[in-house]
Amino acid sequence: MRRLIAGIGGLALATTLSQFPEYAQQYTQRLGGAVDELRVIAEEFDRAAAEGGLDRQAALQRFNASNDDFLAGRGNSMSATFQRYDMLSATLAQIEGAGPVERLQSLPAYLDSDIGRRTLENYKPAMPVTMEGILYAGSGFILGYLVLSALVRLIGMPFRRRGRGRIRVTRT
Repeated sequence: MRRLIAGIGGLALATTLSQFPEYAQQYTQRLGGAVDELRVIAEEFDRAAAEGGLDRQAALQRFNASNDDFLAGRGNSMSATFQRYDMLSATLAQIEGAGPVERLQSLPAYLDSDIGRRTLENYKPAMPVTMEGILYAGSGFILGYLVLSALVRLIGMPFRRRGRGRIRVTRT
């Protein structure tokens, strides 16, 4: 019975962990799309600033120095856009350069972002056919099997009969 329960636990964790590479890939695709769109916005702003004889910082300062609340607000908005572009670009570079274990360690950071939550909301499970997916599934099975096996043993300890398997010798 213990082996059956542990096997079920192993399969459940194998299935769960095997999905991480697919989630990471879908997250990376979304992140890459966001970076690409922000790059277009940044390049367009820089081009318009250059046509006006300004660099990015000078153009932003001109927006922020304006007495017009709308223009000053646009300057603040563009500053925030450039900061987000820099942050997401750095995150994408970090993910693309990370190995399987490093990506798993970064999971809390994935889930704690806008893009991570939207990826999870729209996540589509996939069969792991990559070596990474197979390794995650195998690790999940072993870990799930061992944890549930230990848990079943621990829970069953108070119910074990004492002296089971021992031969009692009585003297007469």
